[in-house]
Amino acid sequence: MMGRVMLTHPDRVYWRDAGITKEMLAKYYKKTWKRMRPHVTGRVLALVRCPEGAEGQCFFQKHARAGIPTEFLHLVQEQGEEIIALDHLDGLIALVQGGVLEVHARGSVVDDRERANRLVFDLDPGPGTTFKDVIKTAHDVRKRLRRMKLTSFVKTTGGKGLHVVVPIRPAPWVIAKTFARAVAAGMAKDDPKRYTANPIKARRRGRVFIDYLRNSREATAIVPYSTRARAGAPVAVPVSWGELSSLKAANQYTVKNLAQRLSKLAGDPWAGMGRNRQALPKFK
Repeated sequence: MMGRVMLTHPDRVYWRDAGITKEMLAKYYKKTWKRMRPHVTGRVLALVRCPEGAEGQCFFQKHARAGIPTEFLHLVQEQGEEIIALDHLDGLIALVQGGVLEVHARGSVVDDRERANRLVFDLDPGPGTTFKDVIKTAHDVRKRLRRMKLTSFVKTTGGKGLHVVVPIRPAPWVIAKTFARAVAAGMAKDDPKRYTANPIKARRRGRVFIDYLRNSREATAIVPYSTRARAGAPVAVPVSWGELSSLKAANQYTVKNLAQRLSKLAGDPWAGMGRNRQALPKFK
């Protein structure tokens, strides 16, 4: 048992290369729950399930299906389907039991799904770029937002890139996406040799793609402290702007080494995000 959830086959290996089992993943989430909770509860989730582990077949899931103990989840009717949210740690452990190796969330709360309260700029390195280029891009996004009096936060994705996250006063999705597109397009226009806001992969060579497309009603982004279904059991991790330039890779933090990082932190890099309600400037 883990809380109220029965873990069947707790020794099932979810990451063979890292030796991470189902039980170890559940214990990881139990240890990080206090930090993860504000960013995952009360939001509509999308899941990457890998019942046989990260090396096996994985699939993306947005609705409640067999295989996950739904009695621990918060299910909401939407367009004839049950969408998934959670309110407590037992719900997250139920996802672990169901082979969920990635947890993604919408940029809105479950009770106000027609308005965004969090924007995400997904910085994706194109061919011929480095992680240092992504770091420089993140700082440039931050500077542009600061000129508009907006505070932003940053996290590693556990993959190749970074997410710059902006908490906002709830705004209709069309306004949120229009703003995000304007920021990305403005950066690409000002420095077209380094940035692109065009999703076509052929346009990304030598550039960092500033992906604003996650800012729509049903789009999702990886949740802070969620694991990724990738080699080494990496996790998405909030970091401070001051430490960003010292990072070596977006996947350097893992289930195995995150505890060491957290033990050395003086405070939460994302402290105050939940209280930060910023109005978006108007774009014509």
